[in-house]
Amino acid sequence: MRTAVDATLAEFFATRRPVVDAVGGGYPAAVADLEAFVLRGGKRMRPAFAWTAWLGAGGDSTGPRADAVLRACSALELIQACALIHDDIIDSSSTRRGFPTVHVDFARRHRDAGWSGSSNHFGESAAILVGDLALCWADDLLRESGVDADAARRVQPVWSAMRTEVLGGQLLDIEAEAGTDESVAAAMRVNRYKTAAYTVERPLHLGAALADADEKLIAAYRSFGADIGIAFQLRDDLLGVFGDPEVTGKPSGDDITEGKRTVLIALALQKADEIRPDRAATIRASLGTELDSDEVADIRSILVELGAVEAVEKQIEELGTRAVAALDNSSIEPVAAAHLRAMATAAIQRQY
Repeated sequence: MRTAVDATLAEFFATRRPVVDAVGGGYPAAVADLEAFVLRGGKRMRPAFAWTAWLGAGGDSTGPRADAVLRACSALELIQACALIHDDIIDSSSTRRGFPTVHVDFARRHRDAGWSGSSNHFGESAAILVGDLALCWADDLLRESGVDADAARRVQPVWSAMRTEVLGGQLLDIEAEAGTDESVAAAMRVNRYKTAAYTVERPLHLGAALADADEKLIAAYRSFGADIGIAFQLRDDLLGVFGDPEVTGKPSGDDITEGKRTVLIALALQKADEIRPDRAATIRASLGTELDSDEVADIRSILVELGAVEAVEKQIEELGTRAVAALDNSSIEPVAAAHLRAMATAAIQRQY
């Protein structure tokens, strides 16, 4: 699946080169950076979920219709590219998948060339535009995928809802980092719309819509997708504090220094406010600040001590169990169901 998606994306980028080259200046180099970013890595989860949903609803595995659906599913990776590039700017992240983030790399290019003005501002400005381009091209790839008119009509509201939800989730996320709401419910709402909706739920919905699935199967897909998507983010929350930088490609304790108001942090603060106000004060003072390795280790110990890590692991397990039950009670094709179960396990038990 990854190979097929990569080939589709590379072919799409090639179709854009004439108009990009005609613009000239630094545009071709910037687009080459976007292409490298998109093709360099990633698990291709979103296209894989959409494709498996298509198959599970009776879609063809080969032939012209399947080729068109593969292109439509691949467009999800350009949505992902936009989200990651912009998210790294918002979070002031310096690395992504073990490489400098896009805005950091543009800033380096500005400094190395000795151009005038602020290198950091240039880097962020260029990365915003490149991310916007990825979003525009996602729409282009979907529109030009070759799916028939009826399928395109069914998919459009799903695609529109997904884009709206992920941007809303991102706004909720930055509001949470500003400390407007420290509740577990607020953190869960961010997970639901910033991650779950466009990572699993809507890709499954998109694949189902392409196959003209019935409403019961769509509901089962969406239930499965929402639960696995939230569990995926909860695992990400744990890795953002406890993950090995050599494996995750992100600095140790990155979510703490970025001030992420995750479910993990919300649960810890909830418990600490009840029994250890001093621990609550330490956590709040640490969020959004630069910490050395010893300080990160202290926060990790506090999170374990308060039972927040155990509580998140329990939530992940419960969500996974509920998601599989939704599949078991649906009309999905058995082979596709087995694939979705395996993908769910990989997503929520991953160490990267």
